[in-house]
Amino acid sequence: MQARVSDSRAPGFWPLAMVFALFVLFLYGPMLTIVVLSFQGPEGGLTFPLRGVSLHWFAQLARGLGTVDIAAAFRRSLLLGAVVMGCTIVLSLLAGLAFRKRLRGGDALFYVAIASLIMPSIIVSLGIGLEFRLLDGGIKNALTALGAEGVLENYGTALGLLTSALGAHLTWTLPFGLLIMFAVFNRFDPAYEEAARDLGATPWQSFRHVVLPLIAPSVVGIGMFGFTLSWDEIARTSQAIGDVNTLPLELQALTSTVTTPAIYALGTVTTIVSFLVMGATLALVLWLGRRQKRSRP
Repeated sequence: MQARVSDSRAPGFWPLAMVFALFVLFLYGPMLTIVVLSFQGPEGGLTFPLRGVSLHWFAQLARGLGTVDIAAAFRRSLLLGAVVMGCTIVLSLLAGLAFRKRLRGGDALFYVAIASLIMPSIIVSLGIGLEFRLLDGGIKNALTALGAEGVLENYGTALGLLTSALGAHLTWTLPFGLLIMFAVFNRFDPAYEEAARDLGATPWQSFRHVVLPLIAPSVVGIGMFGFTLSWDEIARTSQAIGDVNTLPLELQALTSTVTTPAIYALGTVTTIVSFLVMGATLALVLWLGRRQKRSRP
């Protein structure tokens, strides 16, 4: 009798379960729809019903979509995402280590660092674009004053993938990395470092062999955030990218010109890349966790 009572559901379980199921369907339904429609046959359209099943639109995507170089935009997004990931990891880790001690003006610095989270993305992009255009003007004036006409003729703009676009993306990824790293170090027990110091370890050895292995899963998570947030960023890139486009910007532009399921095939490919990154991150975190357990006495 007691087992039956414990196994019975609460009166509100099924209504809440239905609400949760509807929420999951609302969240992932559009993505599932795009994936399904991308596998249509040559006669397929942008809406249901599904007309055949094939890889035709993926093959068309590989051949190219008109004048748009999807492969080049894909490579640019991968490069930018990788650089943003690396910068986010390094800067967040260094900031987390620095904020372990009481810093003069540390509170103000922290709020300045995360202020971009509450600013409209398009305003951030416009501000960075304007800043680099002013920089262009200063560089051109300096080259003119120095009489470097040859350099001036070949000079284009400071706006670019790894300059202004990188800065724009870091305004989005760094606050998340900082918040995660601060939370990690708030829970970190300094007794581990003190024990390493007592055994004769230098500060670098203590960090490399004690601190870093313990926080490694969180560092990997910061890297995943950095890449995925950069991978699909549009608003902060739009005014700060210069004369090239990343894959999300090309995808946004194609929605008004491409009227075939090839646009869905492109969306499916970008989604697969995101899931591959998340899967690799999860696998690495699990591997690090098992390694830590094996290394414990």
